[in-house]
Amino acid sequence: MRYLKQKELDLASRYLFLSMAITVIRQDRKHMEQGKFKIKEPYMELLGKMELEARQERRKLRKQMDQMKLQVVESGRNDSFTSFLFLAHGYEEKRNYFNPAIRKKVENILFELMKKSQQSVPHGYQQPQTLDGSGLPE
Repeated sequence: MRYLKQKELDLASRYLFLSMAITVIRQDRKHMEQGKFKIKEPYMELLGKMELEARQERRKLRKQMDQMKLQVVESGRNDSFTSFLFLAHGYEEKRNYFNPAIRKKVENILFELMKKSQQSVPHGYQQPQTLDGSGLPE
């Protein structure tokens, strides 16, 4: 039986997958630091901005969840599925997610964060211009 309202489920799911995306970003930053890249700084800056965006959004989601007395916790996993327990209104609702679907959701959030973080251009950086001044390749 379904106890969660759609809005509550959407909110808790976004929080859950955003938290996973933050974990992925942090792991990627470690790999980047230890990697053999010639120029790491642009990638590290991008990952840093992505993490900042994600953490700010997650903080807002957490606040909304606290106001709604809503929680989500992992309750188990196997090779194919991961189970989460959504707690609200004194009820528990268990939901199973197919692991490749979780990966896809997190990947989509990463793309979203990447786009958001690229909208703010670093200080002192100027967009490369072509001969015609358009910024587009000729």
